[in-house]
Amino acid sequence: MILQEKYKSYQIILASNSPRRKQFLTDLGLHFTIKPANVNEEYPSFLKGKDIALYIAKQKASAFNNLNENDLVITCDTIVCIDDVVLGKPENKADAKKMLLQLSGTTHNVISAVCIKSNQKEKLFHDETQVTFNTLNPLDIDYYIEAFKPFDKAGAYGIQEWIGLIGIEKINGSYTNVVGMPMEKLYNELIKW
Repeated sequence: MILQEKYKSYQIILASNSPRRKQFLTDLGLHFTIKPANVNEEYPSFLKGKDIALYIAKQKASAFNNLNENDLVITCDTIVCIDDVVLGKPENKADAKKMLLQLSGTTHNVISAVCIKSNQKEKLFHDETQVTFNTLNPLDIDYYIEAFKPFDKAGAYGIQEWIGLIGIEKINGSYTNVVGMPMEKLYNELIKW
């Protein structure tokens, strides 16, 4: 495959603890190490939508300053936006339920921003996907939260999980973006790199 050959001499670093992002890079056939970027994910209050995700992805990349010649860092941040309100990761069950009730019967945007960084250059890009939920039964929400514990997911849900199977009416855009990393765009950027 093209990517494996192109990046065989690189030390790729995935700056994320996300098991979904790890699986995506594994599925691409890339060899990489995981070194989460321990940065404050707060952002200036004047930022909106995609600019929030872009800011955080860049902040994560900035945590890697002393890169070797063959190092390549990949960072990502995903947010859920509904009516200009950003839904991050829920803090507890009540917060998760509040988020899912807010998303129920509506359309929202999932925005992921990615930063690819070496010691010579940096590329920052994003993708947006519209997701429409059916009206969710509160008992289904309770079951999902209890069984799947979506506390590591923006908007308190994983499209690839049970709630996505029974609750999502349609998506407009990249499925992998909603899972947590826009793989189609990442692949193309890595090919061009």
